[in-house]
Amino acid sequence: MITTVSDLVYLLCFLASALCAGLLIRQYASSRTPILLWSAACFVFLAFSNLLVVVDQLVLTEASLRPPRLVLTLLAVSVLLFGFIWEVERD
Repeated sequence: MITTVSDLVYLLCFLASALCAGLLIRQYASSRTPILLWSAACFVFLAFSNLLVVVDQLVLTEASLRPPRLVLTLLAVSVLLFGFIWEVERD
């Protein structure tokens, strides 16, 4: 399955973003700080985007999943930006 160093990097990026999402969700559950929720949502979308990179590069090598990956990444950044603006406006 993993044949090159770049494949390993793709997999490690997915694992890192999924771990960050999990840690942010866990911290939000204990503290209920809204910015943690927005950050966790961003990392969830980034983890899905990285998962699509892994699937695109390792499993479905003939098809291109670039458009859905870019949409998920845009959604992740948009959620985080919206959360930052929402929190500034709320204060």
